[in-house]
Amino acid sequence: MMDVSAIAGWMLAKLTQEACVYQEDVVDYLVKAKREDLLIENADGNQVLGKEVLAAFRALTEANVVWVKPDRYWRFRVPEDEPGRDARG
Repeated sequence: MMDVSAIAGWMLAKLTQEACVYQEDVVDYLVKAKREDLLIENADGNQVLGKEVLAAFRALTEANVVWVKPDRYWRFRVPEDEPGRDARG
């Protein structure tokens, strides 16, 4: 069974290959891997990544990856990004 560090590694590999990784793709991946225990339901009733997965991914990518909230994906940081984890697009 895959642990959170393996999942975070998969997310980073996908990000490296495709320049971004969508939360929805990671959710699908976890469902297929029978790891729904790592998902939570958000206020809108959608499945999203739980804190464990997010923490493991952040530990791998703290300095060089940002979260684009409106479109719900991560991408590599660019010089125009403001400090912090959230980006505008």
